[in-house]
Amino acid sequence: MTPVFLSNDLELLAALRAYLSEATGHPVELVSRRTYQEITALLVAGQLHAAWICGYPYVQFKSELDLVVTPSWHGKPLYQSYLIAAPDRPANHWQDLKGDIHAFSDPDSNSGFLVTRALLAENGLKPEGFFARTFYTYGHRNVIRAVASGLAQSGSVDGYVWDVMREMEPGLVGRTRIVRRSEWLGFPPVASPKALAGDPRIARLKQALTTMDRHEEGRKVLALLKLDGFLATEPALFDTIAAKVDAVRRFG
Repeated sequence: MTPVFLSNDLELLAALRAYLSEATGHPVELVSRRTYQEITALLVAGQLHAAWICGYPYVQFKSELDLVVTPSWHGKPLYQSYLIAAPDRPANHWQDLKGDIHAFSDPDSNSGFLVTRALLAENGLKPEGFFARTFYTYGHRNVIRAVASGLAQSGSVDGYVWDVMREMEPGLVGRTRIVRRSEWLGFPPVASPKALAGDPRIARLKQALTTMDRHEEGRKVLALLKLDGFLATEPALFDTIAAKVDAVRRFG
């Protein structure tokens, strides 16, 4: 698992591992790393059976990865990227953030980097020319903390994480506000290596995830994640993210 979700919650991790082990009938080991790149490298190399990654690395390595499931949030497998700033900041448009010290989540994050990078590219801009300085926090929670504390003047963050944290840590999130919401995009999916296509373990994992809402222990995990469940979706769900990758590549 990458820091794409609220991965430092020990109760959540224990509950998820217990549910998946019981539902699949096999012991499950949860592997977490600090960066998206580390998890993606392990996944593509076949050292992991599956991983909860981000739409950006999924489209980058689409030829090497199979889509297993996509989380459902508020009834759809979709989420948004938010540009956030301090609540008293006189900024009503993303262009008002010019010259900021800006916090990104991870260079391989869709909502925490690519969406903003593509927005700038579509307007003939690059981060290094638009922002005074940028840095990576390697976690969406950390982007919120950076903006809330004044370490950054603005940030790019996963809208799902911001909304969930607003419920869990209102005092922290209340020190930020949304300047811009992106269009709806494919929610960070669970993927597996194509080399394991047909592996019964992947089939059992998919079954365990898509039926999680039907089991008491599974519903407990979903409640901790603030998700409805997991859905079988088509790769085309991530075409909009792929278009953003292409826009950045064309601009250079």
